[in-house]
Amino acid sequence: MKRSELAFTLALVPFDFFALVAAATAAFFARYAPAFTQIRPVIFDLKLESYLAVVTPTAILFLLIFAVTGLYSTRRLSIGKELSRIALACSAAMALVFAISFFSRVLFESRFIALAAWVLAILFVCLTRLVVRGLQRSLLHFGIGIHRVVVVGDTTVSRSLMEEFKHKRRLGFRVVGHFNAFNKNVAAHLKEMKRKDTLDEVVLADPEASRGQTLELIAFTEQEHLVFRYSADLFAAAVGRSIIHMYAGVPVIEVQKTPLDGWGAIYKRLFDVALASLLILVTSPIMLATAIAIKLDSRGPVFFSKLDDGRPVTRIGQGGRPFRYLKFRSMRPGTHSMRYEELSKQDTRKGPLVKIKNDPRITRVGSFIRLFSIDELPEFFLVLIGQMSLVGPRPHLPEEVDRYKPEHRKVMTIKPGITGMAQISGRADLDFDSEVRLDTYYIEHWSPWLDFYILLKTPLIVFFRKGAS
Repeated sequence: MKRSELAFTLALVPFDFFALVAAATAAFFARYAPAFTQIRPVIFDLKLESYLAVVTPTAILFLLIFAVTGLYSTRRLSIGKELSRIALACSAAMALVFAISFFSRVLFESRFIALAAWVLAILFVCLTRLVVRGLQRSLLHFGIGIHRVVVVGDTTVSRSLMEEFKHKRRLGFRVVGHFNAFNKNVAAHLKEMKRKDTLDEVVLADPEASRGQTLELIAFTEQEHLVFRYSADLFAAAVGRSIIHMYAGVPVIEVQKTPLDGWGAIYKRLFDVALASLLILVTSPIMLATAIAIKLDSRGPVFFSKLDDGRPVTRIGQGGRPFRYLKFRSMRPGTHSMRYEELSKQDTRKGPLVKIKNDPRITRVGSFIRLFSIDELPEFFLVLIGQMSLVGPRPHLPEEVDRYKPEHRKVMTIKPGITGMAQISGRADLDFDSEVRLDTYYIEHWSPWLDFYILLKTPLIVFFRKGAS
């Protein structure tokens, strides 16, 4: 781990302490503010000195709870997970304070101050963490805290990683070397880089690398005290999160399902219904204007809901079950079958999906509404009736799903979504295997914060039209 990262982790302790004391102090003065005293006069006599004498040990108790809940882990958490963990830790610490107060029969004079201190503690600590993260990220631009990595492998995965590290400096990685494979010459070169202190980590980005080469590279990084990372292949991604149990001294791996089981599914459904209803109301003027524009631009129905032969349009949903699908029509009527006939040679995407560049079937209005994903707005109604979700893997055509490999089918574990990990990470620019990897990650690591992050980022991606098709 970089020294700067250790320094920032250590600095979190005093920063959190001062944030907690500041929150408690702000709660104290808020109680005496005219806005609150007019509503409920102060009937107790609490001096700031005696109050702070209680706040100090209480703040230390909060820090201990923070440590137990992993808020001082050297492993960096996602921003959503860190903020949610702060809220839970502050709530647990405050509950413990109330319990100690109850059993010691020492009642605090003001419930307002206690509750305000709890809310402000969450707010102040979260703001402090965001400031620290911002400072840490700004130092990356000066090379402080950068992880200098060598990428091994000449694959689509390796090129994607190098492109990601190059354009997203906030991730904290700088590629200082790239080799097609690991061998003795490469080992000698890496040793020299380590001796000159220009190398921190080695990333094996070849999912098809032989077992022998992988073990040899792991042994080398251990010997040279380098961090070793590797990209998982589709099989590893399909296995999902796992728990290791020991039976008779033998490690037995239990494959865990998605967190979207049980209460996760209940929460996601309630969230989908509430937000989809709101979005339908907000976007209804846009949908009305789109319907009028489609009718004025070309002859044919407003919605794409039937195939050329009159059969209903379907997509494959959760569990591989087909469902009726519709969106705003963006192509000339009766041209759907052309994608598998005369236009099939223009397919620009490897894998089971058909993507046609400069599709001649698209109308003038269709080109515009596709550019900003307006054609997909009717999918909010499919979310409302339970066929789709706001966030999840994109639904695909039955003939495309028929071409899936077995490891691709995990994306049908949950309901398809209007947007998802793949849509905020490259949209149509991604190859299908990369899309599956991202969707599999979402399925295995779902959380309300992850949904919130994806939904916030989607409009930005659409606005800047990254990878639109």
